[in-house]
Amino acid sequence: MSLNREMLQVARLSPKLLGEATQLVASFLHGLHRDDGGYANRAGESDLYYTSFAVSGLVALQEKLPAESLNRYLGSFTDIESLDLVHRACLARVWTLLPAEGRSPDVRAALLETSETFRTPDGGYNALPGTTQGTLYGCFLSLGLYQDLHCPMPEVDRMAECIQSLRTKDGGFANSSDLPMGLTPTSSAAAALLRQLGKPVDLELRDWLLSRFSPEGGFRAAPEAPMPDLLSTATALHALSSLGVDFRRIHEPCLDYIDSLWTARGGFHGTWEDDTLDCEYTFYGLLALGHLSV
Repeated sequence: MSLNREMLQVARLSPKLLGEATQLVASFLHGLHRDDGGYANRAGESDLYYTSFAVSGLVALQEKLPAESLNRYLGSFTDIESLDLVHRACLARVWTLLPAEGRSPDVRAALLETSETFRTPDGGYNALPGTTQGTLYGCFLSLGLYQDLHCPMPEVDRMAECIQSLRTKDGGFANSSDLPMGLTPTSSAAAALLRQLGKPVDLELRDWLLSRFSPEGGFRAAPEAPMPDLLSTATALHALSSLGVDFRRIHEPCLDYIDSLWTARGGFHGTWEDDTLDCEYTFYGLLALGHLSV
C-alpha cells in the first residue's frame, strides 16, 4: 500500500474515538471550502497545500467531495512546470482522491513529464530543482507523487542510499545533511520510506522514536523542544505502529494530549501555544486517533 493510502486508511479509523464529534470535524473541513474550489489556509485563502489535507480528511471521514469544483480548481494550475515539488505532490494527492471518472488525464501526464526535475545527484530528491543534495522531505514527496499517479519510481535503490546518508549521530534522521541532529517527523518519515522501499529499519530507530515520548502525553520534535506537538505525535505513532510497537503504555497519555488540542469547532491545534485551527493539523489529529483506536 502506498505512503498516502496507508495514512488515509489509518485516519479512517478515527471516528471510533471521535464518536459524535466526527460530524463536527467534518463540518470544520467542509467550512474551509472556497468559491474557487480550493480549501483555505490559515489566512483564509484558497491554497493547494491545505486543499490536499482538507480533501484527505474528508475522504478519511467518508464525506462526499465537491468533485466538480475541485476539478475546476485543479484545472486552474495550468503552468505545472512553475510549481515546486511540494505543490506538485499536493496536486497529485488531490487528483488521485477524486472520482476516477472525473479526473483529467492531462494533470497526470504533466506531473509525470517533469517529475525527475527534482532528482539530485546523490539519488534523492529536493523540493527545489537544480540542487545538489536530496532531503528526506523531498524523497517523501516524490515517492508519494509517483505512487499517487500509479507510476513506478525509477532508481529506488539510489534514493534509499540518499535516505540512509541522512542518518545522524544521535540515531535519528535529519532532513538534510547540514543538520546535526535528527527530528521526530523526519525520522518517522525515514522509517516509512525505508519500509516502503523494502529496506530494513533497525531497532535503534524504534528506540530513538520512543525516547521522544513526553510525560505530557505527546511526542516532542527534539529533546530540547519546549513541548510536544501534534505533527511529531502523529508521525511517531505512524512509524512506531509499522515497527510493531505496543501502545498500551502510552495510549492514555497520548489520547489525553490529542484531546487537549481539539476544539468544539471541530479542528485541532498543532500545539498548546497554537491559536489557529487548520486542516493540516486536523488531518494529523485524525491520523493519531486512528492509530490509538486499534
